[in-house]
Amino acid sequence: MKKVIYLAAICFSFPLFAQWQPAGDKLKTKWASEIDVNNVLPEYPRPIMERQDWVNLNGLWDYAILPADNDFRKADGKILVPFAVESSLSGVQKNVGKDNMLWYSRSFTIPASWKNKRVLLHFGAVDWKTDVWVNDVKVGEHTGGYTPFSFDITPALQKDNNRLVVKVWDPTDESFQPRGKQVNRPHGIWYTPVSGIWQTVWLEPVAEQYIACLKTTPDIDSKTLRVEAKTNLPIGAGVVEVTVSDGATTVASGRAIGGQAVEIRIPDAKLWSPASPFLYNLKITLTHNGKISDEVKSYAAMRKFSTRRDAAGIVRLQLNNEDLFHFGPLDQGWWPDGLYTAPTDEALAYDVVKTRDFGYNMIRKHVKVEPARWYTHCDKAGIIVWQDMPSGDRSPQWQNKKYFDGSEITRSAESEKNYRKEWKEIIDALYSYPCIGVWVPFNEAWGQFKTQDIAEWTKAYDPSRSVNPASGGNHYTCGDILDLHNYPAPSLYLYDAQRATVLGEYGGIGMVIKEHLWEPNRNWGYVQFNTAKEVTDEYVKYAEQLKTLIRAGFSAAVYTQTTDVEIEVNGLMTYDRKVIKLEEDRLKQINREICNSLRK
Repeated sequence: MKKVIYLAAICFSFPLFAQWQPAGDKLKTKWASEIDVNNVLPEYPRPIMERQDWVNLNGLWDYAILPADNDFRKADGKILVPFAVESSLSGVQKNVGKDNMLWYSRSFTIPASWKNKRVLLHFGAVDWKTDVWVNDVKVGEHTGGYTPFSFDITPALQKDNNRLVVKVWDPTDESFQPRGKQVNRPHGIWYTPVSGIWQTVWLEPVAEQYIACLKTTPDIDSKTLRVEAKTNLPIGAGVVEVTVSDGATTVASGRAIGGQAVEIRIPDAKLWSPASPFLYNLKITLTHNGKISDEVKSYAAMRKFSTRRDAAGIVRLQLNNEDLFHFGPLDQGWWPDGLYTAPTDEALAYDVVKTRDFGYNMIRKHVKVEPARWYTHCDKAGIIVWQDMPSGDRSPQWQNKKYFDGSEITRSAESEKNYRKEWKEIIDALYSYPCIGVWVPFNEAWGQFKTQDIAEWTKAYDPSRSVNPASGGNHYTCGDILDLHNYPAPSLYLYDAQRATVLGEYGGIGMVIKEHLWEPNRNWGYVQFNTAKEVTDEYVKYAEQLKTLIRAGFSAAVYTQTTDVEIEVNGLMTYDRKVIKLEEDRLKQINREICNSLRK
């Protein structure tokens, strides 16, 4: 019987595969050839809150690009979800534009075992404005290109076949929304647009009473773990129980009625750090009227991010009440074949694993938010994450060498409301991941506005992390960090005795490898060399300069960058991740020296 099922699956896969192949002739990663259209990104997409039963809706969908005033009646062809329509891996590689709508459609059935369950439809992320119908019934809408959202579609479902339709509008850089480095006309450090569905779409059954989201907060000083489980029940209804385990051994547990946090004592906790990224397993159950109605798996870490003045009077970043120099690459998270979306989960993890292998202890995630699984990979690898807010809208004058004395831009009410909404959603979505150590609301004045207000709100909303108000300026005396940018060599040209002073970007050492270029006749880097030895020599020269500046006052540094991106050739690796450009053993040695530079 197993052979018959297997052969049937193979036969079924041929016609689907025939309808899809990567579009265009741009650079590809090795993982592009490993994509199975019948099983695209099959891993559970939200490991911070996991249920056993779910259905992946990734795969081939119908799509159409139509003028804004047209309804979706006929498909232009097939698109491979969840790859953006502009990407090669979508099989389409077309731009949409602000005057058009991108439509998606597919059919699905509900498993018989889900009878009497409510059904949630989840989207990992869709860029930018999304409207969703099931069986011609509007089930919801969402704005924001970087955060997950879901709808309870139970009332719209039919017994047998169901039709899902998604409409997306994305003006990219012709409007105010956060977009990071996307532009309609890519050039220099600005890249190809990413429109539509770019993270996993999935269905999940839940009971009438269920856990909607989790928020975990460790406190190593009081030796407690606080777990807040939001349910769809009224406050005070139901009982939430949290069990903490170390492998198969139960460490502690606690209970609270719905709406109250469960506070659990962990007196001899194992602490999470880059050297020892220990994670506790969590089981959270919801009991209603004496019966368990929902159960989810999660994980947490006992760790603390803070700042403290050292004996020399320098404000240092700390992990677990000990000075730690944060050092890592600027990571943009772009892929030559999938753009915002890694071809496979192995590919998604690869950059994180290589960052650790290179001897770094941190990543600055640059004006992009990753799928949930990326943060779990960082949690497991012991990589601290500085999380940027994706930039957008207009920018004021950039003054990076002094404290700002110009005029900030005034955003429209709609733009400001949208920024605040999405920044809050990003923090909410990522709050429970142990790896997040620093929030970065602005980068280099890109869309920067009301800096002090935004920094103060961010710190009040999440006091457990440091706030870097503006990486590279414009600089104000707010937040926990003063962040300088300087290319190519490190430079300490401003210093703040009240906050941690960091080098948020430097380096950008370029090298062209002809067989691994996005565009053979166009490439760019701050400085360029011809061999791995030359690049490594320059990297080590900058690193030795940095070591001197650490003693003078720097408490963290970010090297540009993890990989080449489009025509930028200043990565530690080529854009297709096939070549490491530096001598890896020397890179790892000097990086470890820098990461350990504040250890006593």
